[in-house]
Amino acid sequence: MKDLTPPRSSLDPIEIASRDEISALQLTRLRWSLRHAYDNVPMYRERFDALGVHPDDLTCLEDLAKFPFTMKADLRANYPFGLIAVPRTQLSRVHASSGTTGKPTVVAYTAGDIENWANLVARSMRASGTRPGDIVHVAYGYGLFTGGLGAHYGAEKLGCTVVPVSGGMTQRQVTLIEDLGPATIMVTPSYMLNILEQYRRMGLDPRASALQVGIFGAEPWSNSMRAEIEQSFDMHAVDIYGLSEVMGPGVANECVETKDGLHLWEDHFFPEIIDPETGAVLPDGEMGELVLTTLTKEGQPLIRYRTRDLTRLMPGTARSMRRIAKITGRSDDMIVLRGVNVFPSQIEEQVLRVQGLAPYYQIELVSRGRLGVMRVHVEPVTSHIDAAMRDTLAAMLAKNIKDVVGVSSEVVIAAPGSVPRSEGKAKRVVDNRYRG
Repeated sequence: MKDLTPPRSSLDPIEIASRDEISALQLTRLRWSLRHAYDNVPMYRERFDALGVHPDDLTCLEDLAKFPFTMKADLRANYPFGLIAVPRTQLSRVHASSGTTGKPTVVAYTAGDIENWANLVARSMRASGTRPGDIVHVAYGYGLFTGGLGAHYGAEKLGCTVVPVSGGMTQRQVTLIEDLGPATIMVTPSYMLNILEQYRRMGLDPRASALQVGIFGAEPWSNSMRAEIEQSFDMHAVDIYGLSEVMGPGVANECVETKDGLHLWEDHFFPEIIDPETGAVLPDGEMGELVLTTLTKEGQPLIRYRTRDLTRLMPGTARSMRRIAKITGRSDDMIVLRGVNVFPSQIEEQVLRVQGLAPYYQIELVSRGRLGVMRVHVEPVTSHIDAAMRDTLAAMLAKNIKDVVGVSSEVVIAAPGSVPRSEGKAKRVVDNRYRG
């Protein structure tokens, strides 16, 4: 693989600043963000006042622990614009992710937020080895999902030529990679393996492609998957992290020269690691739940947002900013399937909508080739149904899940009484995906 280490002169000065400089900037921006949220978002004013804390109480970074957490449920409860901190007319864009009640989680951006986001994705891409002038193949989904447009604007900000392919139509993906010669591809890691299979079906050598770096995010992936992609394509495979509630892709990114964890862009996000059970802040190096506070977000600031992602904070290496370890899982029961967030309660809602199905279900995650598949096991209310009715019920449930949740599923209608019942806490999800 080609050495793609970016020249030090191309980095933003804050990327290689001293820890004292970074901390001083964080303190200034954190004070602004707390004040901005308190003055302009009723929920934050109520929460701060209820705890007896005020933005002026922040005298050092450690004081942030005095302030309340924000949960994803708060975004749903304030749908659609209850958490914005500017007049609605000042918003430039709205993105959204799926919610458990059928309503999306809305995230709003000002023009300044969009500019910051583009700059951070450009920074992430540069850290990954992408250079101005490169062709970038974007196979993340476009639309309300933040992946496609986030990658797109960042690539343009870096000065790249963007191929906005979006997802699906895998044979066309391969054809465009072969014909246009992109140096970078941005896509979910599981779909990259699907592209690899398509290369082989078409009798093409993936190692002969122009690809030099893949920037992979939106779902957890292992270092063994990294090794397979790098060996198969003779390219670098680099991890990017983000979440729509905070910004989108580009909150943190690996550096191509080290690939030893994701440098979190601490000039825009203040990280904490907490005990998921007690909420206590843990020291750097300990595993826990990542909590993020936005430092520059104008449209929709978030204070101590509980991401539910499990990781740990580590010292900087290739950059001065601290790293987070690869996400090992979540402290809640959310499923990430092909970049889409799915909650068991969403599936439960759709099961209950289909007359003729009993209120018992279990979700099984399996691998089909390189992709994950969600199989939903349900049962009819009676055993006295024929094959045609079984097919009808299965089709109705699969359609509801696709229409509301946004993912395809396989529905298995089992015999009455065969779906496991709860003996305490129900085991709603069985993950049988290949983890090698």
